[in-house]
Amino acid sequence: MDSESDRCDREDGVVVRVGIKVVLMVVLVGYVIMWIMMPTNTYRQIWLPYLRFKFNSTYFGYQGATLLVFFFPIIFVAVLGCVYLHLLKKRPININFSSNKGRKHILGAWKKPMLVKAPLGIVSGIELAFLIMFIALLIWSLATYLHNSFATITPQSAAKNGQKVWEMKLENSALRLGLVGNICLTFLFFPVARGSSVLPVFGLTSEGSIKYHIWLGHMVMAFFTAHGLAYIIYWAVTNQISEMVKWAKTDISNVAGELSLLAGLGLWAATIPTIRRKMFELFFYAHHLYILFIVFFLLHVPISFTCITLPGFYLFSVDRYLRFLQSRRRVRVVSARILPCQSLELNFSKSPSLSYNPTSILFINVPSISKLQWHPFTITSNSNLEFDNLSVVIKSEGSWSQKLHQILSSPNSSIDRLEVSVEGPYGPVSTDFLRHDSLVMVSGGSGITPFISIIREVIFASTTYKRKTLHVTLICSFKNSSDLTMLDLLLPISGTPPEFSDLQLKIEAYVTREKEPTINNSKLIRTVCFKPHSTDAPVCPILGPKSWLWLGAIISSSFIIFLIIIGLITRYYIYPIDHNTNEVFSYSFRSFLNMLVICICIAVTASAAVLWNKKLNEREGNRIQSMVGTTPTGSPYDGERELESLPHESLLEAINVHYGERPDLKRILFECKGSSVGVLASGPKKMRHEIATICSSGLADNLHFESISFSW
Repeated sequence: MDSESDRCDREDGVVVRVGIKVVLMVVLVGYVIMWIMMPTNTYRQIWLPYLRFKFNSTYFGYQGATLLVFFFPIIFVAVLGCVYLHLLKKRPININFSSNKGRKHILGAWKKPMLVKAPLGIVSGIELAFLIMFIALLIWSLATYLHNSFATITPQSAAKNGQKVWEMKLENSALRLGLVGNICLTFLFFPVARGSSVLPVFGLTSEGSIKYHIWLGHMVMAFFTAHGLAYIIYWAVTNQISEMVKWAKTDISNVAGELSLLAGLGLWAATIPTIRRKMFELFFYAHHLYILFIVFFLLHVPISFTCITLPGFYLFSVDRYLRFLQSRRRVRVVSARILPCQSLELNFSKSPSLSYNPTSILFINVPSISKLQWHPFTITSNSNLEFDNLSVVIKSEGSWSQKLHQILSSPNSSIDRLEVSVEGPYGPVSTDFLRHDSLVMVSGGSGITPFISIIREVIFASTTYKRKTLHVTLICSFKNSSDLTMLDLLLPISGTPPEFSDLQLKIEAYVTREKEPTINNSKLIRTVCFKPHSTDAPVCPILGPKSWLWLGAIISSSFIIFLIIIGLITRYYIYPIDHNTNEVFSYSFRSFLNMLVICICIAVTASAAVLWNKKLNEREGNRIQSMVGTTPTGSPYDGERELESLPHESLLEAINVHYGERPDLKRILFECKGSSVGVLASGPKKMRHEIATICSSGLADNLHFESISFSW
């Protein structure tokens, strides 16, 4: 039983978290209001002059107003979000939220799929509502910009400029298309900042938010392409084509804008689905053009304006540099299990202080295959059950994974060490699937991997908190009977926990391409054990156990140092040139100085934080290294195991194998009993869309759908 003091601490924690969320929502509402007002004459003629007058100091100039109104709120949200997530991390696991059913029903209805259609895919009610509001903001902004600018264009004003009315309208339209594109660019980098606090605060994950990045990316390039083409047409019809090679010192740099657009178009072309699927390396390498795209964009327009769109990229830069520091270290691979189904499991040594939630992912780089390519894989181990071990399963489906499988599975291979670098883990900050009365998990092929970690979490939660055990049904489809060996990974490598017998687990396995079992005794699960190396370290949190607080410290301190340095540069270098000479300081050079200072501030503060935590990680790594032998501790997989002995004997009673058929998902889901049934789908797009359609049909209100999709 919990003590009175424990209950009071939890209640205080809830109050603090609610208070933080209220503050965050107030700040974000004010931030959105500024975006709504920006196209209006009220903002341009009253608010903006007032802000520039109020904050136009000798230390920041016009940049001060945009730093305060558009940059600071996002930094504030990110830092306060780190505090919120640190407090949330201490919250105990919630199981079966039977109270507050009315609120849960309303929220569940909004989370249900409302749209299951290409090209958007599976879109929930909440996502659809926000998408509609965002599109409404774009339409409102473009319409208001055009209305206000066209109102000032008359035949007389056009004649004064030696132009026709339609030519002036074309120029104004080109400018306004770029301004609306900036709205999309502002939010473009939030979904791809894997370790950022902004997404988790609102219950989102970076891998689940990739579709938002895709949507925004298409919008950004559509608006900027229209912006560039409109200007080129305008220059051509007004005999000003020489403007294309203009790099103005104190005005818009057209060359920089064109280079930015070309880099963006190259990146955009490589995102075509066919190229992404069949030529992943081209897609991967072309995506690095974002660096040129952003650099030349910042040189294209004055820094006082780009500060509006810069906060998202600032947070992405912090995250990217931390990932770079983490990836410099080689991690220790303890062993690899080679499965007959062209899959393998990599087992890493892990720091006990590293904790992660189910469905988390780990990015892996194997320099012997490719020094630049990073690939995400679902973590199948559970940090609560396996303190010193972290496992991922890799299916041989692409050229990279096939090469890795070939290296490890070759009979003549004498490899005793596998050099690997990692980034992560990244995943959800809470395990909301435990709130349901029962779980139905539907997978296709390698889509079973996230469910392995969920099953292990259910085992841990049910035995630790002594609550009513969830009824878990796993429906998995495989092509061949050899793929059934994936089920052997459901339990930790240390063996079957004694509490497994209490778990209400039912597994319905479907082998679609075989009518009967085909057992080949020559196909064995083989374990490859690797020797420890002095330069290898366990997978550990780059910023230590209090990583969210450290991240908040990095963001806030780097931003403060940036303000101090850029303020001093402006006051004692830029300001004297602007006001004491006949020259005007170059806009592009000022943008370059801001970029340089931002990079230095982020690098210094992040490096200091990582070095501060490095000693603790090294001490822990040395302790683990001394404890680990040449084989995994307690592993039942020393040597080889025959296919017919799999899966574990303790799982046999829970498994029902169907050959030559596919699951009748509609019947299975509609037969599910309980007031709240969590339906999780992972696998091929067609299968996930089918399940989403069933859950959103309205014929079963107790079904709550969640798609687990990785689209990196």
